[in-house]
Amino acid sequence: MDMTPKEIVSYLDDYIIGQDDAKKTIAIALRNRYRRMKLEPEIQEEIMPKNILMIGSTGVGKTEIARRMAKMMNLPFVKVEASKYTEVGFVGRDVESMIRDLAYESISLVTKEYEQKIQGDIDREVIKKIVEILVPTLPKGATQNAQDSFIKTYNLMESKVLDGSMDDKIISIELPKKTHVEVVDSNLPMDMSAVSESINNMLGKMDKNKIKKDVTIKLAKKLLRGEASNNLLDDESIKEESIKRCENGGIIFLDEIDKIATGNNNKNQDPSKEGVQRDLLPIVEGSNVHTKYGQIKTDHILFIAAGAFHVSKPSDLLPELQGRFPLRVELNPLDEEALYQILINTKNSLLRQYKALLSVEEVTLEFNPEAIRAFARLSVSANEKAEDIGARRLHTVIEKVIEDISFDADEHKGETITITEKLVIDKLEDIVENEDTARYIL
Repeated sequence: MDMTPKEIVSYLDDYIIGQDDAKKTIAIALRNRYRRMKLEPEIQEEIMPKNILMIGSTGVGKTEIARRMAKMMNLPFVKVEASKYTEVGFVGRDVESMIRDLAYESISLVTKEYEQKIQGDIDREVIKKIVEILVPTLPKGATQNAQDSFIKTYNLMESKVLDGSMDDKIISIELPKKTHVEVVDSNLPMDMSAVSESINNMLGKMDKNKIKKDVTIKLAKKLLRGEASNNLLDDESIKEESIKRCENGGIIFLDEIDKIATGNNNKNQDPSKEGVQRDLLPIVEGSNVHTKYGQIKTDHILFIAAGAFHVSKPSDLLPELQGRFPLRVELNPLDEEALYQILINTKNSLLRQYKALLSVEEVTLEFNPEAIRAFARLSVSANEKAEDIGARRLHTVIEKVIEDISFDADEHKGETITITEKLVIDKLEDIVENEDTARYIL
């Protein structure tokens, strides 16, 4: 991932308004991953990742930063919720399963890369199989004339299959018979995971039988790709590269970490919360985790934790765990201007989404600038009167205004509907002003 910190921030700016400190910290952390890999192995081993703790209310962009990072990077990345894990001995997911999730993501990522590298070989293998079905091979001892005629016919058929002129022709192909579904569960303990792997291998060996299917050549090109890919891919190289990528480039986004914080003032404490922190500590510090693909060293995996910390504080986490997240960044609450910018300046703007959805019904939806301001103003007001859910409030208020238009869209085919400030206020003002109503409706 050869992007400079400025390029990373610029990319995040297209989707997240404000939060410059958080974006800058994330950008530097990601760039340091790239810088470390360019150093000598001896120095690489010494440079530990600077884990990040993001603090901010819900809806201010913590999870959105994680989502965009996942799309932007060509690195193994998983987003997990800390609240889903339990201490070893309790029913639920153990924290080591997040490393197994990361290993699985790494395998998937590297496999796709290898497939792209041998794309040409896979295509040639598929075309060869189809042409061999269309032009059966000659028996041994065929005359020279027959061989010349065969080569001519083979080349002609190959060019026709390649250019797609025979895509509609039906042929009979053989495919591996799938009689089982592979068990992939990162939450299984290692001994159970090994049993699961053995069962999968045993069932896989029973699947040597093939079934015949009559399909078009166009569909055959797709169906035969999987088998060709499996035959050509080097599984050992993929596994080796995946483990390396996981250990040196892996990133885990640990959301809702405040839910496992245990302070003296917290009521209704779950006894397993502190246990989860204790289990998490060796993984963040650096340890070896067994996976079905081999041992994964967690020393150089980057952890980015995030939490609202409304009820608890970062200091309620175990001191040892706090020390493993040296970089802390606070995300700012969203004001009216920020919500307005989110609506007009982001690539995934809700307004664009609603326009696109209604365009399917041939309805053109327009928003007056004053109406957009009203959305932002009333969202801030609703956040103040009820719980502050940040930018997620925009979903609620816009949906409330567009609800009737969306329901009757079939009656407005070919029309242009403009959302005005008056319409927004008529639909929302009374609800927002009444605090009790706002809590239930918005």
